[in-house]
Amino acid sequence: MAHEIVDGSSMQRALTRITYEIIEQNKGVENLVFVGIKTRGVYLAERLAKRLNQLENVDIPVGALDITLYRDDRHIPDHHKEPTVKTSSLGIDINDKHVILVDDVLFTGRTVRAALDALMDMGRPQEISLAVLVDRGHRELPIRPDFVGKNIPTAMNETVHVAVEEYDGHEDITIEHHE
Repeated sequence: MAHEIVDGSSMQRALTRITYEIIEQNKGVENLVFVGIKTRGVYLAERLAKRLNQLENVDIPVGALDITLYRDDRHIPDHHKEPTVKTSSLGIDINDKHVILVDDVLFTGRTVRAALDALMDMGRPQEISLAVLVDRGHRELPIRPDFVGKNIPTAMNETVHVAVEEYDGHEDITIEHHE
């Protein structure tokens, strides 16, 4: 059974804090683009862009990245069948931009590695930063976030679920313990 560890209003505060950190670390918001990793990372990226617009009165482009093809642990290669690329374009230009890659949960780092591969296939950003709502530890790759909403230490037999209103119909962060 999953139990709530962060409610919706705490999630909003964490996203607002990330937004302020982005402004502060970049000494402004020029040249920024947000790229959300599907699915929930896209909604979080859109929220960060909206909050940034409220604070700085600037429209930051938001792209959606589907990394299914780039995952090393989610598909079995079949050399007789052409792979399906779900996203051939982000819908935004990332060349010479500061891309802020946005995801809901950072765990092993494999999703982020796949996203970096996908981004590099789509352009040449000037810089890439990583913003995550939850960092749960247990990295398998040398990847660390630049902006973190919540650090939530977990056991390997636990799963962290982020729910966003736009996709799930409610907002919270829960942990589920598996035997």
